[in-house]
Amino acid sequence: MVKNHLDKNGSFTGSPKPPHSATSTDPNSRKSSQEELEHHNEDVEKLSEDIDRFVDELSTCHDKSNPPEVPDAVETFSKIIELKINKHNTCESSATKFCKMTEEDNFFIEAVSRLSKLTNSLSEFPSGSMTTRSLNRTSMVLQRAMMFMEEELRTLLEENSKDSSSNVNKIHKHSSFNSNRLLVDGEQCVLTLSESSGDEEYPSFPQDAVTRMNRIASAMILDGYETECCQVYSISRRNAFSEQMKKLEFEKINMEDVQRMPWDSLEGEITRWIRVVKSCSTTLFPGEKRLGDTIFSESPTISQSLFSNLARAIAIHLLDFVEAVTMTKRSAEKLFKYLDMYEAMRDLIPSINKSCSNECENELNSEIQATTDRLGEAAVSIFCDLENSIKNDVARTPVPGGAVHPLTRYVMNYLKYACEYKVTLEHIFQQHVKSEQSNSNSSSPAKLKPFLEVEAESESPHETVAGTSPFSIQLVTIMDLLDTNLVAKSNLYRDPPLRHIFLMNNGRYILQKVKGSAEIHQVMGDTWCRRRSTIVRQYHKNYQRETWGKVLQILSHDGMQVHGKVAKTTVKERFKNFNAMFDEIHRTQSTWVVSDEQLQSELRVSISALVIPAYRSFFGRFRQYLDNPKQAEKYIKYQPEDIETLIDDFFDGNTTSMARRKT
Repeated sequence: MVKNHLDKNGSFTGSPKPPHSATSTDPNSRKSSQEELEHHNEDVEKLSEDIDRFVDELSTCHDKSNPPEVPDAVETFSKIIELKINKHNTCESSATKFCKMTEEDNFFIEAVSRLSKLTNSLSEFPSGSMTTRSLNRTSMVLQRAMMFMEEELRTLLEENSKDSSSNVNKIHKHSSFNSNRLLVDGEQCVLTLSESSGDEEYPSFPQDAVTRMNRIASAMILDGYETECCQVYSISRRNAFSEQMKKLEFEKINMEDVQRMPWDSLEGEITRWIRVVKSCSTTLFPGEKRLGDTIFSESPTISQSLFSNLARAIAIHLLDFVEAVTMTKRSAEKLFKYLDMYEAMRDLIPSINKSCSNECENELNSEIQATTDRLGEAAVSIFCDLENSIKNDVARTPVPGGAVHPLTRYVMNYLKYACEYKVTLEHIFQQHVKSEQSNSNSSSPAKLKPFLEVEAESESPHETVAGTSPFSIQLVTIMDLLDTNLVAKSNLYRDPPLRHIFLMNNGRYILQKVKGSAEIHQVMGDTWCRRRSTIVRQYHKNYQRETWGKVLQILSHDGMQVHGKVAKTTVKERFKNFNAMFDEIHRTQSTWVVSDEQLQSELRVSISALVIPAYRSFFGRFRQYLDNPKQAEKYIKYQPEDIETLIDDFFDGNTTSMARRKT
């Protein structure tokens, strides 16, 4: 037996032996067939030249009814290929049915390609001619060779798609084709796909596995087995993608199940869905595109088509989930998950654009955009439902102590979180307005008509905001509705000063929330904040007037003299009235709540600045008109410093009835 080896051209060479007839083999003896074939394997290079020469002869034969005589080299060449396949399939040293064929790779690829050309040339002659028997023979062997390569491609795809450090060993053990380099445009280049099995890379294929798959795919496509090659690749990669979905704990859920699912459960499914979409955008789709482009480097159109089909199948799966979610009952708490989904969908489009063909890109983009728009409309609907929630929040019982109303806290915190999605909501509302304009053929929706005026032309503090985008208009609309609602709620308080404390508390809370959120502040602007501050100060002045106006009248020096002399009776009456009025104010307003510490301090300081000087002046001027110490003790209940101490109790909440509230 001659030991074959590869020459510089990639063909087998060996010492020549006398040729043997291809028809002398005993068909009942497999051993004798192989021994005889080994003799024919003596000079593969010469045999290949004979096949090439015969193919040329067939192609130049103009009389198709009279083909040239088929040489023995055809049968011998067919048997050599069969032997290679048989040796591979019957190998017992491998854990699978495949064996290593390292040094024979080039021969096998070239031999199958040569056999394909021969088969195509023989098929040009009519059935029943002297070439028919040879055509049947080569066709059968070619079919076997392609089945072998198809299985080899499947094994390489499946065995090496696992994230394991043993992948490299598996490749060398289970695969027939071995090469570390790939010819692209006639030049040798090193493949750059992953050689490691790190979690950061997808898909995790050793470099030599990708190179082998490239050689197999190129040969199958060149030899007319494109469909089989693409089918194996497509099925394998879809299965691999499904495994990635399972790793991300996301499985397909039908629409009915989504609609019946409690929000807590659906929220978890949405979180997993977002994780999958982000993985597709950043890792899975780009990885699949790189893999396909490398394996089908000589057929970019096929690579593009395969990826497009895969991406479309996965995208439809993802879009179906979104459709189901948008059909569930809408509620305020769902807004932020909807926005997360919207952003994930938005980021998916560029990933598709970079990887798909124009036709696929346009079709997929259209479907993704349509679903994204429906998600955006759902978000707009939920956000706008906040208006109805505010309008319908009709309270019959006032909040104790005039504290910040729960509605105010809810709305402002909701807006704060919503404005963290400011850019997304700006885009969604802009698209919503365009859609409304398109559907109504009107120049502008009613809500967008001169709602916001230039600062110089506007008298309302709620009309001047930093921007005039649809979202900013929506935001200021909600602010106005909240103001209107709070004014209505303030009328639940019978005590007018408490109404102003309630409005001051809520107004200050709204202002602080806007100033404390860069996103809301950016929308509302400094002008709005200044005007809001003016409103809060006005509530403060109204409170002072309602509460301390009568007190200051009592402490006034006017009316204290009768006929030029201070009337002792009037002095006694004024001290008595002051004591009674201050006691009542202290009793009630110590139970009122101002939770903002700065506002609380400002109120106490302003009361002290207003009351204490007036009382000190009245006290110093008129106490001497009380006849004796006992009478003074009866009518003078408070020293000026006592008043200052008692003012510090105001707005702290009655500790026996309510806990002090903090923002």
